[in-house]
Amino acid sequence: MEFRAAVALIDIEGTLGSIAFVRDVLFPYASERMDAFVTQHANEPAVRAILDAAASEAGVDPRDTSAILAAFHRWSDEDVKITPLKELQGLIWVQGFRSSGIRGHLYPDAIDALRRFEGAGIRLYVYSSGSVAAQKLLFGHSVAGDLIPLFSGFFDTTAGGKREPRSYERITNDLNVAPAETIFFSDVEAELDAARAAGLQTVQLARPQDGTKPSSKHPSLESFEGVELARL
Repeated sequence: MEFRAAVALIDIEGTLGSIAFVRDVLFPYASERMDAFVTQHANEPAVRAILDAAASEAGVDPRDTSAILAAFHRWSDEDVKITPLKELQGLIWVQGFRSSGIRGHLYPDAIDALRRFEGAGIRLYVYSSGSVAAQKLLFGHSVAGDLIPLFSGFFDTTAGGKREPRSYERITNDLNVAPAETIFFSDVEAELDAARAAGLQTVQLARPQDGTKPSSKHPSLESFEGVELARL
């Protein structure tokens, strides 16, 4: 299947890498260490800012660390895509990637496609609910080594929710690229719907191993094999 674009905006979980890796490896790693990490680092400015943002989101007293941690654990258990949680998880994952030998899972076909697209002159950007810091950890310590040089940039939920068309408008404005010249790859139909509403080209990765159901509204593929992306 052939597409033409100047920019490729790409999701991670369920698209480039498996949902199971995040659910079964990264989430438990952060959850098990969350209380100790907050206790140890609560007075550091970066962590304090995350805690204050979480308190605001949860509607609790910013001085009530127990209530804030309860909110973090609830959001984690429910896989809520909320920025303070993603930022805290990213800080904790630093230890896992740098000290515990965790390697970011990426599908072989995705690794090949990233290299192929970048080699064709396509500007590659990630848009994931995980924080930019967490994204860089995953790609910097991936099963294929350091892949960060393949990317021109990274976006997270500070750009807006992934199911909101305005987020994609904001990203393409930031990149100074026309929406129609941008292609978005994701496994989630609602995200693709939002990107399409903003004028982007869309392709769904419906990987059987992740249990993704193909959409009837977007081109749907089981992997990146055979996907050719030419530069506009």
